[in-house]
Amino acid sequence: QVQLVESGGGLVQAGGSLRLSCAASGRTFNGYSMGWFRQVPGKERDFVAGTRWSGGSTYYAYHADSVKGRFTISRDDAKNTVHLQMNSLKPEDTAVYYCAAASTNGLLLSHSQYGYWGQGTQVTVSS
Repeated sequence: QVQLVESGGGLVQAGGSLRLSCAASGRTFNGYSMGWFRQVPGKERDFVAGTRWSGGSTYYAYHADSVKGRFTISRDDAKNTVHLQMNSLKPEDTAVYYCAAASTNGLLLSHSQYGYWGQGTQVTVSS
C-alpha cells in the first residue's frame, strides 16, 4: 500500500505558475511509477504527465490542450515526492489534479493502470 497526499493547488491568473507536490508514504517509493491526472466536472480523468520508476524517464500528454512544454513532472525518491511544475497556465487548465501511483513500469496513460490515488487538489486559472 502507498498513500498519496497532494498539495500546492490554488487560484492563479492566466500566464502564472503553480507547483503541485505529492507526498507518498508506505512502500518503497522508487518502486512505483507516478502520474498526474486532471479532471473537470462531467468529464473523465485525463492523463497529464508520468514518470517511470525504472530510470525515472518522463512523458506527457499530447492532445489539443497539450501540456508539453508548459508542465514538468519530476520525482525525488529520497524525499518520496513527485512534483508537477505548471507554467504559462491557461483557463482550460482549471481542474482537480490528482497524483497516482502504479506498481508497474512502462508508459501508463490510463487511469485504470494506476492503483493508488491522492485526494486531489483544485487548480483554478482565471482569465
